[in-house]
Amino acid sequence: MDTTDISRELHLTVANEDYLECIVRLEDEGVQGEGVRSVDIAQQLNVSKASVNKAVTVLKEQGLVEQSHYGKVILTEPGRALGQAVWYRHRLIRTFLTQELGVEFDRADAEACMMEHALSEDTMERWLAYLEQQGISVGDK
Repeated sequence: MDTTDISRELHLTVANEDYLECIVRLEDEGVQGEGVRSVDIAQQLNVSKASVNKAVTVLKEQGLVEQSHYGKVILTEPGRALGQAVWYRHRLIRTFLTQELGVEFDRADAEACMMEHALSEDTMERWLAYLEQQGISVGDK
C-alpha cells in the first residue's frame, strides 16, 4: 500500500498532510528526531498556535506524531514516511513546473502544494522516471 492510500485510509485531510510535510521540512532544517516546536509550525504555515494544537491532536490520534504535554512535536516512523512522501511530491511537481514549463518559482511552489495531495505514488513514480529519462533530477526521496 502506498502512502497516498495510507493517507486516505486514515482519513487525513490536505491540511493534515501539510502539517506532516511542514514538520519534515522543519526537521530537515534542525536535528531529525528531536522534534519541532508548535510555534515554529504555526509560523511556517501562517496559522495560529491553537490550530497547530488541534492538528497535532488529530495526528497523535492517528499515531503519526508524539508530543508530551506542551513539548516538541516528534514524528513517528509512519508520520515521517507520509510527511516525506508529500514533501517529495511537492519538490517533484515544483521542479517540473519551473524547469520544464518555465513557471515562476513562487507560483510553482504554491501550485505544487495544491497538486501534491491529488496524485498517487504510482503516478509520481512514473513521473519521476520520465523526468529522469529527460535528464532532470529532483534529488533524493
